[in-house]
Amino acid sequence: MATYRGRRHVAVVSLLLLVLAVALGPTPTAAAGGNWWDPVARPAPDSGIDVTGEPFKGTNAAGEVRGFVDAHNHIMANEAFGGRLICGKAFSAKGIADALKDCPEHYPDGSLAVFDFITNGGDGRHDPVGWPTFKDWPAHDSLTHQQNYYAWIERAWRGGQRVLVNDLVTNGVICSVYFFKDRDCDEMTSIRLQAKLTYDLQAHIDGMYGGPGKGWFRIVTDSAQARDVVAQGKLAVVLGVETSEPFGCKQVLDIAQCDEEDIDAGLDELYALGVRSMFLCHKFDNALCGVRFDEGTLGTAINVGQFLSTGTFWRTERCTGPQHDNPIGLAAAPEAEKRLPAGVAVPSYDEDARCNVRGLTALGEYAVRGMMERNMMLEIDHMSVKATGRVLDLFEAESYPGVLSSHSWMDLNWTERVYGLGGFTAQYMHGSEGFVAEADRTGALRDEYGVGYGYGTDMNGVGGWPAPRGADAPDAVTYPFRSVDGGSVLDRQTTGERTWDLNTDGAAHYGLVPDWIEDIRRTGGQHVVDDLFRGAESYLDTWGASERHRAAVNLAKGAPATASSAEWNPFTSYAPGRAVDGDRGTRWASDWSDDQWLRIDLGATRQVGRVTLDWERAYATSYRVELSADGTDWRTVWSTASGDGGLDTAAFTTSPARHVRVQFLDRGTEWGYSLREVGVHPR
Repeated sequence: MATYRGRRHVAVVSLLLLVLAVALGPTPTAAAGGNWWDPVARPAPDSGIDVTGEPFKGTNAAGEVRGFVDAHNHIMANEAFGGRLICGKAFSAKGIADALKDCPEHYPDGSLAVFDFITNGGDGRHDPVGWPTFKDWPAHDSLTHQQNYYAWIERAWRGGQRVLVNDLVTNGVICSVYFFKDRDCDEMTSIRLQAKLTYDLQAHIDGMYGGPGKGWFRIVTDSAQARDVVAQGKLAVVLGVETSEPFGCKQVLDIAQCDEEDIDAGLDELYALGVRSMFLCHKFDNALCGVRFDEGTLGTAINVGQFLSTGTFWRTERCTGPQHDNPIGLAAAPEAEKRLPAGVAVPSYDEDARCNVRGLTALGEYAVRGMMERNMMLEIDHMSVKATGRVLDLFEAESYPGVLSSHSWMDLNWTERVYGLGGFTAQYMHGSEGFVAEADRTGALRDEYGVGYGYGTDMNGVGGWPAPRGADAPDAVTYPFRSVDGGSVLDRQTTGERTWDLNTDGAAHYGLVPDWIEDIRRTGGQHVVDDLFRGAESYLDTWGASERHRAAVNLAKGAPATASSAEWNPFTSYAPGRAVDGDRGTRWASDWSDDQWLRIDLGATRQVGRVTLDWERAYATSYRVELSADGTDWRTVWSTASGDGGLDTAAFTTSPARHVRVQFLDRGTEWGYSLREVGVHPR
């Protein structure tokens, strides 16, 4: 009976909310003009858009979609971290005055805007009034106020953006230690709510245009839908997830708090919600992977959170390659450090030890493979370089293209490997001059691989955004200006009594994204803007290739295998067949000497173009892959003298062979050679 009464109460409340939404929602205004891009109804009062002209539709002559992609944004972050860290909402059925108001504890002067002065210095004081005056917020350096009001997103769409990735975001530890909250800190509960509200925003905008499916904000769940939406001239919205403990996969004192069943259930639930890309770790080490550190005061504060969440501080080691994690530094974070137990202090770190000791765990690898099985895209930003390296190895072994770097948080030395897989990269929304300089650094690679570029605004992501360059700066933005496609004219954006100018206000909110792109163009970056305008096509290429990917046939699985030797052990077998049994929990191991070989009989002549070797700790620094039709005459098709273990992929021109042999020449350890699994693939 209690359950029945609860459901009946929910139904009554839902009916009342529906009535309120109709009564207080969009109303006809004199601005309704009959153009397809103009709503037949809009809330009154509301924000200005300040764009004239028809949004471009369709594709170019080559059949490619046109437009910008924001690969990393957080529309609903006000529902994260307990619901009181980001103040204001992206929309409200009650109108803009309800949507754009400050958190209650920020009144009367911002004295209790604790997160502001923890992350941004100063005392956090500000005028809390939003609509209609907006004296102090949103601002390029305000980390706790809504920047994604729907009308500001509409302006970005009108200015040429055609794909937006809305990353559902939260962090249970930040929620738990923050002073103000109005809900519990379970991460998946917040993710579910943010997904629902994104669909609610779509319905809210649809209501302005006459009904379901008619608005410009379209949530898409496959790349074909996205291409159709862009062809209509609308905004394709993709759901992603950026959270620190996905599926409850935190770790405490290095003990995982989840298992494979939790991962499968979590991935299935997220996929059902429409999520198609995600991070496996963010800010804190978890049961799946280690993170790329934050720097300075914020890094120290997050390291405190790492301890409170996991019972361990970040641990570092010397890097083994050119990639490295961010330096943690020794900056103090007094407010955060007060949270540590008595007698516990943040450790110091060796400047020569820049890499997180924690990489991709066995559970993390299970999650990566689960994402591949579901044709989802994986975000490698925030992963430690050790974890990222393993992910790229896994993707290369499977020729899987679904890898994303959406906001400049990977080591940039990974860029070519990402492009080589068919992945996509975007740069954080830096100031125009810095953005152009970084875009130029990787421009030759984009030309080589024929790909476009993206930006990750990370708005509502507490990161800070481009500061004003000044009205007198060289090549300042001149208003009004034309959109990149030439079909629209954009003037300064006005909301209530406040008018924003990028030159003097910086990138204060999402409506100023087109102004920022114009600033890039004017600072000498027309070629960069051209690359950005091809960004939507490249993002959708990566997504589509991920959807079409099918696991490659492993010709070696279960095939007869022989070897020059096998290590003897009275308790387990290290026989050659263990390297081709399809079980990564078993392995072949050789005797402890350099010259060894492993041979696989495919049973018949097959086309072979790729061999993968998943090493245990005992690996080869020098080895070669050989093919033979008869097992007697061998030809070398691939070799290396710089092996470093992990997961190797040897790709070569596809050719016929029945026998595959790996000839090991030099050991990388004092032991022999040991392989968990060898794969042989047609291509």
